[in-house]
Amino acid sequence: MFAQFYQNIILKNPRSIFVILLIVLLSFGYYSKDFRLDASSETLLIEGDPDLKYLKEITKRYGSKEFLILTYTPNEGMISDNSINNLLSLKYKIQSLNWVHSVITLLDIPLLSNSDAPLQKRLKSFKTLKDDDVDRARGFDEIVSSPVFRNFVISEDGKTSGIIINIKKNDELKDIGNKSKEEIENYKDFIKKKNHQNILEIRDVIKSYENIGKIHLGGIPMIADDMMSFIKNDIIVFGIGVFLFIISTLWFVFRKLIWIIVPISSCFFSVIIMMGLLGLLGWKVTVISSNFIALMLILTMAMNIHMSTRFLQLKENHPNMKILELITLTTAKMFWPILYTVLTTIIAFLSLIFSEIKPIIDFGWMMTLGLITSFIITFTLLPALISFVPKENISLKEYKNSVITSFFAKISQNNHKIIFIITTIVIILSLIGISRLKVENSFINYFSKKTEIYKGMKLIDEKLGGTTPLEVILKFPKKEKSKTDDEFEDWEDENEDDNEKYWFTKDKVDKISSVHNYLDGLPQVGKVLSFSSIIDVATLLNNNKPLGTLEMGVLYSKIPESIKTEIIDPYISIKDNEARINLRIIDSQEDLRRNELIKKINYDLKNKIGLNENEFKLAGVLILFNNLLQSLFKSQILTLGLVMIGIFAMFIILFKNIKLSLIGVVPNFIAAFFILGVIGLLGIPLDMMTITIAAITIGIAVDNSIHYIYRFKEEFNNSNDYNKTLNLCHSTVGKAILNTSITIVFGFSILVLSKFIPTIYFGIFTGLAMLLAMISVLTLLPSLILIVKPFGK
Repeated sequence: MFAQFYQNIILKNPRSIFVILLIVLLSFGYYSKDFRLDASSETLLIEGDPDLKYLKEITKRYGSKEFLILTYTPNEGMISDNSINNLLSLKYKIQSLNWVHSVITLLDIPLLSNSDAPLQKRLKSFKTLKDDDVDRARGFDEIVSSPVFRNFVISEDGKTSGIIINIKKNDELKDIGNKSKEEIENYKDFIKKKNHQNILEIRDVIKSYENIGKIHLGGIPMIADDMMSFIKNDIIVFGIGVFLFIISTLWFVFRKLIWIIVPISSCFFSVIIMMGLLGLLGWKVTVISSNFIALMLILTMAMNIHMSTRFLQLKENHPNMKILELITLTTAKMFWPILYTVLTTIIAFLSLIFSEIKPIIDFGWMMTLGLITSFIITFTLLPALISFVPKENISLKEYKNSVITSFFAKISQNNHKIIFIITTIVIILSLIGISRLKVENSFINYFSKKTEIYKGMKLIDEKLGGTTPLEVILKFPKKEKSKTDDEFEDWEDENEDDNEKYWFTKDKVDKISSVHNYLDGLPQVGKVLSFSSIIDVATLLNNNKPLGTLEMGVLYSKIPESIKTEIIDPYISIKDNEARINLRIIDSQEDLRRNELIKKINYDLKNKIGLNENEFKLAGVLILFNNLLQSLFKSQILTLGLVMIGIFAMFIILFKNIKLSLIGVVPNFIAAFFILGVIGLLGIPLDMMTITIAAITIGIAVDNSIHYIYRFKEEFNNSNDYNKTLNLCHSTVGKAILNTSITIVFGFSILVLSKFIPTIYFGIFTGLAMLLAMISVLTLLPSLILIVKPFGK
């Protein structure tokens, strides 16, 4: 019934179908204006992650400022007149930008050792390096040796300093909870544009000061903006690159203009409709899904090459048939194999929905809708366009057999042992490699060494105390008091202000110090900041005499509010009876194993420091990114089995033959596992993109098996001769498999032009997997068919 409807309505009315498709194209093309990108850090987090919720609580409690950071390495010494004047000039220039709240430099650090006055007085009227009557050398030494500022605003060697640019808070953000979803999205877009403009302005400032030394920009707003630029660049480069390559491939394969126009039109319609659909649904393209246009072009092209090749073969075999009859016969023969290739590829992309990470889930749904769109366009637009072309302009001058597929046919028939020996070696190497796979989240290594992101992060990592933040929150028992100290006998009777004063017990301070010192001793950890750092500074200023608990309490109550807000409140919360230790991980360490480090810290805090499980909690970006990759590892590697089962079930439904289904999936599973093995053998850590390669490879590569077996079954019914059928299949469908595989392999190779390293790995390894899958389908699969004889003897 469907076949009759398709033939009578779709195939017999090409003009009407073409007009309808044009209307659909223009309609969705209009909504493509709402096609949006997103490079925010939220796109790399697990939805509903309790650690994310906890981090937001901590951030709210201890305060958080959005900031950019500049690394400044002057041409002359850091405290020479020129360097200080240049730094002051740079500071004031940045401060004049209307979006900047404050700029903190080396010249703003309070110098408390430059005076012999009482500590409280020094805190109220401190001097800085920019003051004329300050001993600069002594002041500089104080900052370089400071437990707080060393490896924070100044490198240990004193040659590089950090310039912190605090960004003004946007008041509109307070009322965002009362706004509609559309208003929130528009607000976010406004913030992205504003942030982009801010980054351009600060880079212009840096450019005008590049003669005073080396200056690099860093910070989350800069990374988010550069990531957005990467996504835009990737979409344009991938789209144009794949488009040009497809034209070249089509010309090489068909050498006729009509067979370039028809497939390219299908690709154009599919991509524009899909972009409009994404705009309509409000789905944003992230760094993970930035290659979806390239993927759509590649997969649409593969469908069109199979259809076009089959049409030309039928035209050659039936020269007297009318165009409509040829189109009807082609679509009848290609409908089921292409439908099943689409369904198996959809199964692979749908496996991404198990990842718990919204951008990866969205990518799975994007590609699912994209494949359905491409399938519909292929079976409507392609027949319509062919029917417009005069019959004499359709055929190729000469339809040649492929030398490559003929070579593979001979190998399949005459070299079974060699094929199986190589396959066994591949399987063994794959198993060894897979056993060495590891998941890592080195954010700095996601970027090319030539990018500003990498340069800035590397310098901050090596000179200014690390990049990836980790928080350790220490929780103290409620109503704690020391029975051994007479100062606390009347604890319960004190008012709230005195409670603040008497909060600083020896137990609390010792606990903070012991955890701080433990973390500071870890080789993977850069800068550690806590209340212990403040105590160390106070001890130095007190002639190396430790402050008593009462002295600490009194000092806390007397410190000016501005200083308290900046250097104490970020590390203790008297109200919540807890302390915060902030540390940064040296992300560029080659032997850094983040998951192991987190486990080690948790274990040591319990077993070495002696804390109970409810007395501390780890939080921060390091935890969130580690959760993301551990989740991906579990979901994608484990659900790979579901993909395999789903595709095997699809084979059984299509071929109704268990033997045939088994030998059909084997070459593709081997290709996918081999690529995972290669990644493991090369020691490349799995990340958010490479971890999905195996499932996606199986889904795309299995298309070749379906086309080959479907054609083999059809031709075998005519000849009942395995060898004869094999030669025929290699010269017909084998040629289409070769052409589509080459298109896919080189299409994926375009991804190496990305500035995002995971995308480059994704392109390289998926392309290699597809190449191996193609060779397997044209050698191992036919060899298995000849040996097993699934169609009977």
